[in-house]
Amino acid sequence: MPRKSDQHSELSRRERQIMDIVYRLGEASAARVRENLPDPPSYSAVRAMLRVLEEKGHLAHEERGPRYVFRATLPVESARRSALSRLMRTFFDNSLEEAVATLLDVESSNVTDEELERLARMIDEARKEGR
Repeated sequence: MPRKSDQHSELSRRERQIMDIVYRLGEASAARVRENLPDPPSYSAVRAMLRVLEEKGHLAHEERGPRYVFRATLPVESARRSALSRLMRTFFDNSLEEAVATLLDVESSNVTDEELERLARMIDEARKEGR
């Protein structure tokens, strides 16, 4: 069985969209999820998908009056690491250099001197720590 942090990769496209919405909002009702979905299905279909995600262990709910409010069970930092790991494997053959080069190329007009300085400090710290 995959680790909980790896289970996000086993989600369907629509399930990933829902999880992205819940992470972005912090918590959400079925109506709020539906409002944020591209080409949204019916309200009952969204509720069914939320139930499935809860059964899979990705979401938990809390009753607030007549509605359920859902939140992710995996902390955002763990989900971020899992997503980045998947991205690195899929598109960059686990090459940090290729990923950073691509980011700098794509974002070159938006990268500030301050961001480059912070990145340089992070690299220096990683070297000192032997990473």
